[in-house]
Amino acid sequence: MSAEFTVEVPVRYRDLDPLDHVNHAVYASYLEVARTDYLEEVVDIAAADISFVIANLEISYERPITKGDDPTVALWVSRLGESSCTMEYEIRVGDAVAATAETTMVHIDPETRRPTPLPDEIREPIVARDGVEATA
Repeated sequence: MSAEFTVEVPVRYRDLDPLDHVNHAVYASYLEVARTDYLEEVVDIAAADISFVIANLEISYERPITKGDDPTVALWVSRLGESSCTMEYEIRVGDAVAATAETTMVHIDPETRRPTPLPDEIREPIVARDGVEATA
């Protein structure tokens, strides 16, 4: 694996519950910000042109993120399939891991909205950056 891709995400007032903890559902939004930035920077896909849907999302919560924290999301691609891509994530506050996560995304044809093989212009930059080998 190459160096992980990292994105700082701000804790916004609306992210917080009455105990000043980031609500558990907001963690998925933090992953989305990092995933979108990765696709824009690494694969050169504008956010409006991303043609992936999330087929699976798993999050394991390790510690709360609270008001005043400065979380960072680290991510990397761990698997490339024929039409899918698996990303692994760590949401960190300083050196502490607040959550780990995994998403499986399926590439779709924007017109038919059906799964379609990952085109080379998506596959090649991911392989080059993350060193992941394609699997069926």
